Amino acid sequence: MWDIVAMISFLAFIIALIGTGVSAIKRRSVWKKWLAAVGVAFVLFIVGAVNAPPSENIQPPQTVAGEQGESADTNKSKDVTNSNSNSSEHSLPAESEENEEIAQQGVSGQLKAHFLDVGQGDSILIQLPNGQNMLIDAGTSEAGGSVVSYLKEQGINKINYLVATHPHADHVGGMIAVVQSLAIDRVYMPRVSHTTKIFENLLETIKAKGLKINKAEAGVTIINQEGIKAGFIAPCGSGYERPNNYSAVVKVQYGNTAFLLTGDAESVSEQEMIASGTNLKADVLKVGHHGSKSSTTQAFLSSVSPKYAVISCGAGNSYGHPHQAILDRLKKAGVQTYRTDIQGTVIITSDGKTLTIKTLGSTQKVRAPDTKTKISTNTKSSSNKTVSPGPAPDPPADSAYIGNNNTKKFHRPTCSTLPAEKNRVYFQSRDEAAAAGYVPCKRCDP
Repeated sequence: MWDIVAMISFLAFIIALIGTGVSAIKRRSVWKKWLAAVGVAFVLFIVGAVNAPPSENIQPPQTVAGEQGESADTNKSKDVTNSNSNSSEHSLPAESEENEEIAQQGVSGQLKAHFLDVGQGDSILIQLPNGQNMLIDAGTSEAGGSVVSYLKEQGINKINYLVATHPHADHVGGMIAVVQSLAIDRVYMPRVSHTTKIFENLLETIKAKGLKINKAEAGVTIINQEGIKAGFIAPCGSGYERPNNYSAVVKVQYGNTAFLLTGDAESVSEQEMIASGTNLKADVLKVGHHGSKSSTTQAFLSSVSPKYAVISCGAGNSYGHPHQAILDRLKKAGVQTYRTDIQGTVIITSDGKTLTIKTLGSTQKVRAPDTKTKISTNTKSSSNKTVSPGPAPDPPADSAYIGNNNTKKFHRPTCSTLPAEKNRVYFQSRDEAAAAGYVPCKRCDP
């Protein structure tokens, strides 16, 4: 409205101004009225001009685009996630900028990998920087209570990702206590049949808690968010003769650091991982099968090219783990090696760029049932100490007890009254031995 008043009053001002001039030239007295009209028209023009809305000049498309480009170049760090406008000027950042922002967010916390001292067995706790927790294996049944205690000492009451690498008792025996004691979100296992009592009990415990088992195999992703990636790179196949090769191998990537956790995977699985073309490079390698010579082939070690290695094994175990050939191979490759039988629980912390390593000694006192021997710093000799002349031959990898087929007694593998090889029967647990009608040896008290 006011813009119309301004236009009309402006025209009236011009007409009145002309009328005043003409009247003055002809010396007519009416010129004073024209002059008054000039003043009124001028006042109306000023009022209309002040109150009129500004004109909306539509810029050419190329000008708008140019301004948007300039704005994007000069305001890349500006928050553009406002939802109050549908204008194209509030566009999302370029994909590369968005990825860079996510990467920066992903390395804002710490990832902690705890290689628990559970004796002759495996158990690895991964505390992710997003507050979630992953537990890979839980040692033997005897270690289960200590694993639960350790988790609760870390303030953990929930395991978001529970991984049983394979059914052997030294990996899944303690998992029964974990499932019973803590909240569990997701469970992963390789698809392999096993008929031991411990494994059956674990499956029943998982079912009783209303949990489903997700298949662990190469290509399955566990988590991929906030700069954290974790997934399975083995097993790559099926039909293996040895259950160890069904081991679920997990690779965890955080920022520029990576961990490769191999369970008991042996040379067959290692070769398949190499052949798959998967990137095996990792800063930290959990050495396969407790440092047995059945694993950590030269080709596999070269493919992983780790800076650090962790071997989980029990002090004085009867299997001779870790084998000297593997220790020599790691040393020759320049890999700094940590052992739970010597240094206790090993904690490796990553900030996404660098690694910090801490050992706890034997503070957890978690030991597998296959030995009572402990590493001692006492320099005095003991006449009661039994010194083995060399590594004993490997019994079945999943055996924790040895039965005597004649006496129907079962023993620890370190017992001095073990039967001859032809009379031996191997068991994974006390329950399995008892179910077969065997009674414990009074000398070694298994």
